[in-house]
Amino acid sequence: MNRMTLRTISLAIFLAIDITFALAKPNVILIVCDDLNTDIEGFGGHPQSQTPNISRLMDSGVSFQQMHCTIPICAPSRSSFFTGIYPHTSNNFGMDNWNQNSVLANSKTIFAHFQENGYRTIGTGKLMHHHAHADWDEFREEADYGPYAYNGTQQVPHPQTPAPLRNDFGKIDGSFGPFVSLQGKDFGDGKRYTWQRGNWKNIYDMSFPQKGTRDLTADEANAQWAVEKLNGYSGESDAKPFFMGIGFMRPHTPLIVPQRFYDQYPLESLELPEILQGDAEDTYLKKSRGGNDRGLKLFNSLVASYDGDVELALKHFTQAYLACVASVDELLGLILDAVDQSPLKDNTIIVFTSDHGWGTGPKDYVYKNSLWEESTRVPFIIRAPGVAQKGADVELPTSLVDLYPTLIELCGLSGDTRRNEQGAVIDGNSLVPLMINPVIDDWGGPEGALTAIHKWKDMDPMMQNYSLRTKDWRYIRYYTGDEELYDHRSDMFEWDNLASNPEYAARLASFRKQLDQRITIRASTSASPVATSKEASSDDGEKWKSIYFKKYPEADINKDGMLTWPEFKQHKSSKKLDN
Repeated sequence: MNRMTLRTISLAIFLAIDITFALAKPNVILIVCDDLNTDIEGFGGHPQSQTPNISRLMDSGVSFQQMHCTIPICAPSRSSFFTGIYPHTSNNFGMDNWNQNSVLANSKTIFAHFQENGYRTIGTGKLMHHHAHADWDEFREEADYGPYAYNGTQQVPHPQTPAPLRNDFGKIDGSFGPFVSLQGKDFGDGKRYTWQRGNWKNIYDMSFPQKGTRDLTADEANAQWAVEKLNGYSGESDAKPFFMGIGFMRPHTPLIVPQRFYDQYPLESLELPEILQGDAEDTYLKKSRGGNDRGLKLFNSLVASYDGDVELALKHFTQAYLACVASVDELLGLILDAVDQSPLKDNTIIVFTSDHGWGTGPKDYVYKNSLWEESTRVPFIIRAPGVAQKGADVELPTSLVDLYPTLIELCGLSGDTRRNEQGAVIDGNSLVPLMINPVIDDWGGPEGALTAIHKWKDMDPMMQNYSLRTKDWRYIRYYTGDEELYDHRSDMFEWDNLASNPEYAARLASFRKQLDQRITIRASTSASPVATSKEASSDDGEKWKSIYFKKYPEADINKDGMLTWPEFKQHKSSKKLDN
């Protein structure tokens, strides 16, 4: 069967689906985990991972096996895929407030767009940093990283977490262990520990008696709230459709979940990921950060906490990570039960994904924020009754930035996704063609998934670090000009950097060109004041702004002799309009 025939059949199927959906707008449940890599069943990750409910969702939907984030760090990743805009389009690469970014603030979040299309928007948990309250009709509670151990004076790492890790990284990244009652336990430091959870708005003391009922963790409470809402909606008639967002914190650190999840992964039989000794020697992440990298520091601190025993250190951390994954899987099961045992089942889209992945030891790295596979690749499963082929896998590389246009198409949303002309048209492509026909090649999207990492305090998109992940290859280019190239057909663990091999010179040249085109084309059509490589004469954004000021002194609107970034943006925009 040729490609045209496949596309014709897919179009006919979708037209039939579209008519059905038009009769009743589908509900949407979007579940986003934090720091979840592909160590789950069905994605080729850790062989001992136990995630029966994720597998259950996979059996009823389409799994995108090569879904990648746009930037592997929490805040900018979420501001990117929740607005449908690449970091190089908005210039939102870091942890700064996306609401103060001129492009993102003037673009609609996916929640706002659903709201304006007549949906009831409800949510809870960690969805976006710097919350957009107006985009929700109801929001239960914002991000809660707990539980935290409390020593009577302050929140501290889990008392069983060894030093120096606990001292080096504190109550979040330096904390893991089972969530058990601390009553009457002696940890040898004279402290009496209890549990707390909460966020900057609210702190909750948690009751955890030796016997009896304990208080719920934030993830457990959010799942319970979602189930109660779904049970209420399933009994309503003629209600408007809903968009529900659920942000589960785990497996983000601190890796603290009930003991029974730890018990699923006994240390003595736990397997570790395949690790090549000296694997980091032909890579350039450390050099690009001047040696100051959190993932490398976390790895070294973790190993030091187990007297230099790398295997023992990684076993303890892997046990904690997989335990947290299992806990999220159980909570997903509660939500699936609420949907599948109600009238919502046949008219509710469910999406399960993560903001980015997580490194678990390869390349001496334990963290996110790298451009390697463990960090950029995320699980992505979408169940859309009558659309998604049940149990199908998509192998082509796709991006989280594709989520927004996919839901627009599935739900028949209309209207501009920009709040005004200062916003940006969404990037990405609808995944619906791949949901209908998972093996189609010409689906409308690019050949590779694009991921960025910020070069601190640099405003030029061309001077960031980038990765392109195609079906067979991963290409990485750092702002330093250093490159990495991996052939995934024979090197799935990215052990052999081929960039210095002259046999691959032509392929490297092709990837360089492709990457420049992907960044420059979008930047040149963006409403944001970004520079191309021709415009930027320095790695430093302030120097670049100074050069611009010398060329266009009239950009100083208030005539105080200084060019601020808002003045620069306004003048740059007016120049574009004049042209």
